[in-house]
Amino acid sequence: QVQLVESGGGLVQPGGSLRLSCVASGSMFNFYAMAWYRQAPGKSRELVARIRSGGEITYADSGKGRFTISGDNAKNAVYLQMNSLKPEDTAVYYCNAELSPATRPYWGQGTQVTVSS
Repeated sequence: QVQLVESGGGLVQPGGSLRLSCVASGSMFNFYAMAWYRQAPGKSRELVARIRSGGEITYADSGKGRFTISGDNAKNAVYLQMNSLKPEDTAVYYCNAELSPATRPYWGQGTQVTVSS
């Protein structure tokens, strides 16, 4: 069983920064990919950024140039550095981890990010 625990969310003013962390605990695997998704009120969950074990990184257009995803394979951890935050970045941010493309991913419980003055 794998648990994903997110941390680092909170309230920040527009233009500010936050760093989200996600650490996998329980059975230790080498994940095929880890990612961050977000879901704003009344909207569908959407990909923010994804990193594969080989280092390939994908960003949604909304975060390009502002967000940076990084991973630590030894710790089964993934991080999301978010800079120049905007009110439209307000959402619950979820960590996602895949053991392989053919298996259902694991999800964290989510961490709230609120960007407001």
